[in-house]
Amino acid sequence: MSYSKELLRILESVGAKEGSRLSVMTEGGTYVGTMMPHHDFSAPDIIVLKMKSGYNIGIRIDGRSRIEVLEEPVSKIYKEKEVEPKKGLPNLVLLGTGGTIASYVDYRTGAVHPALSTSDMVNAVPEIRDIANIRAKVLFSIFSENMDVHHWQELAEAVAKEINDGADGVIIPHGTDTMGYTAAALSFMLGDITKPVVLVGAQRSSDRPSSDASSNLMACARFCTQANRAGVFVVMHDTPGDDSFAVHTGSRVRKMHTSRRDAFRSMNVVPIAHIDDKGKITINTEGRAVTNDRATAKTDMEKAVILLQYYPGMDPELFEDVVTKSRGVVISGSGLGHVNENMIPLIKKAVAKGTIVVMTSQCLNGQTNMNVYNTGRDLLKAGVISVFDMLPETAYVKLMWVLANSEDRDEAERLMRTPLAGEMSQRRTIDV
Repeated sequence: MSYSKELLRILESVGAKEGSRLSVMTEGGTYVGTMMPHHDFSAPDIIVLKMKSGYNIGIRIDGRSRIEVLEEPVSKIYKEKEVEPKKGLPNLVLLGTGGTIASYVDYRTGAVHPALSTSDMVNAVPEIRDIANIRAKVLFSIFSENMDVHHWQELAEAVAKEINDGADGVIIPHGTDTMGYTAAALSFMLGDITKPVVLVGAQRSSDRPSSDASSNLMACARFCTQANRAGVFVVMHDTPGDDSFAVHTGSRVRKMHTSRRDAFRSMNVVPIAHIDDKGKITINTEGRAVTNDRATAKTDMEKAVILLQYYPGMDPELFEDVVTKSRGVVISGSGLGHVNENMIPLIKKAVAKGTIVVMTSQCLNGQTNMNVYNTGRDLLKAGVISVFDMLPETAYVKLMWVLANSEDRDEAERLMRTPLAGEMSQRRTIDV
């Protein structure tokens, strides 16, 4: 939807364009701000102004409204600024994939656009250069819901190359919605990676005063340079404020809220570490130390794998075609790992045809135990594999990787039952 003819006429008559600083007088008051692009979801008689506070407001314009241009847009040429590395500092590489944290704010208009250079990605947090030399590369700039297996593979290969070329750590700015999937994929593809690989996102966009983008990125850099911990991790806010950040195991993390800054949680384990706003790091668990060994990326993935969530009244006939044609099926079952008994014949049929069927729980906290009730025991007899407290999405990604990196079905089933990247355990601690 675009501007109405009348509003277009008004804007053209006063010379107002995107980036212009306007004074808009209406019956409701006078508003001063920067004219933003018109969104498809805005009504045709609405203009959007970015206020000094950083927030956007929509203003309905009619014949009684008055618009005055206070300042014209200032064109700016973006030029990559070379930054000399500092001797003695560790070297970190940022591999951009998209998402809010990897965006650059044009403060002339307040608009957020994907970062296209090292300066764009790093200059928003200049203090980061005091603790590390930063080099950035944009692999792709997409919404995280558009990430797929090919992106995971390209990313894993890029990480391994950067580590082998001398990087002391890799930070991956990523959209938050599917960051857990990507973190799990990298955990299996990179195996015993020798340096820290940290995914980081932002829940609040960089053009908002409450943005968590720069503080999350700074916490990542501190962890990479000071913690001496190798592996794949996710770093995000741990509280609604700015005082604490959590470091999560890449195969154990989940986004648990649509918009809160502290949306991410370690599931069934405690976070690897906490970082406060002064940079103090508290390590909570044991883990692998950083080494100088070479990194290897095993990126083969079997794409004929599906993830199903069980629901009451699930009709096996609706799913027979996709289940029997898949090489692997992960079911997010109820409670301890159950489905309606009418699904068991279909599962048994799929297993007989060679499909590996894995059971997880949609409860997320806790683990499957299919020996408690008859349904669980019947599922085990049908050939279902229980993976204890593994997250459904992690089991899905792992099964894709296992099927592509095992010699036969027996090995694939054994690997699914074996912790490879800290993704599962059979014992629980009281604090998780």
